[in-house]
Amino acid sequence: MEDGTFASPGYCGDTAADEAVLQWDTRNDCEVRQILDRIADKWSLLVIALLDQRSLRFTELRRRIDGISQRMLARTLRHLERDGLVSRTVHPTVPPRVDYALTPMGATLHETIRSLVTWTEQHQNAIAAARAAYDVRVRAEKEAAEREAAERDSIAREARAALR
Repeated sequence: MEDGTFASPGYCGDTAADEAVLQWDTRNDCEVRQILDRIADKWSLLVIALLDQRSLRFTELRRRIDGISQRMLARTLRHLERDGLVSRTVHPTVPPRVDYALTPMGATLHETIRSLVTWTEQHQNAIAAARAAYDVRVRAEKEAAEREAAERDSIAREARAALR
């Protein structure tokens, strides 16, 4: 690039250039960050997992995804369609029937998600043990800090009493 020129709006640096820095640019115009934010949210992951099995209608998706609102499902599907991960087919019937399916690119993403789920299943016990150990350590540190604070307060009260 020539001096004084700017990279394209979606450019956010070479993410592989410096292996020591393994974080993506947090600027709003960073394409990698935007895509990861989209596909890593819980609703998108559930939609992609369900659509891997077969195409589904909106109401079928809503019924299968516990806790999602109609508005959130519509928004999630719209975003996934815009990103080329989901296709939307409108059938000319009364009332209109709309089917959603994974695109070939969406299917490759599902393979990656499945790997992540497999990893999670393999490590869930270790993660649970680490969480329990962390909670015990934090609780012990909090109790120690409270004891130290109580001890300092006691010393301060004694010192004030001695000055009177």
